Amino acid sequence: MLEIVKSTILFFSTLFPVVNPLGTAPIFLILSRDYSSDARTALARRIAMNSFFLLAGSFLIGTHVLAFFGISIPVVQVGGGLVVMATGWTMLNQKQEDEKPRAGPHQMTPGDIFRNAFYPLTMPLTVGPGSISIAITLGANSPRHHGLNLLPFVPAIIASVLIALSVFLSYASAERLARLLGQTGMAVIVRLSSFLLVCIGVQILWNGVKALLATLPAGVH
Repeated sequence: MLEIVKSTILFFSTLFPVVNPLGTAPIFLILSRDYSSDARTALARRIAMNSFFLLAGSFLIGTHVLAFFGISIPVVQVGGGLVVMATGWTMLNQKQEDEKPRAGPHQMTPGDIFRNAFYPLTMPLTVGPGSISIAITLGANSPRHHGLNLLPFVPAIIASVLIALSVFLSYASAERLARLLGQTGMAVIVRLSSFLLVCIGVQILWNGVKALLATLPAGVH
């Protein structure tokens, strides 16, 4: 039992700062600015569910999926870093008029509400290549036993639930944060968050490139 608690804390404390739902909440709010409060809450719930399945799946079968396609974690970091950089750059160059709230939310079907729930709101904005690669690495290094033994998976499931819950609470309360900060404050937060997103993408890209360069024969690089 103590081992499960330790592993859960390790998994959660390692992934939570990378997922950073509090930091991405303003970006979520801007990207869902046309949504009503109820629709935004439903969208936050769907993103939280997607985040859970992505993190838990990365931990449980991530290494097997990558091995099947012959993809290494550094390659995932390079590709994911480029996507994060592109997303942050697009938001950084977004016209200020586009950031202003509309006159009011318009009618949306469930399909409209969840159209962007997976991409880009879940991946790469919430669960990006950094958190996925960390989850895969933790899964690869977790103790495995022969035969049917679900204990190694329990910490990953619990931690993924906790992170998904934090995502939902942060995103669902993003509208209150906007009212507290005001339009000018939100514009500043979004610009800073977008710039940080570009920086995070560069860092993820560099981590992957550095790992790939380390695999080259001595003298090549």
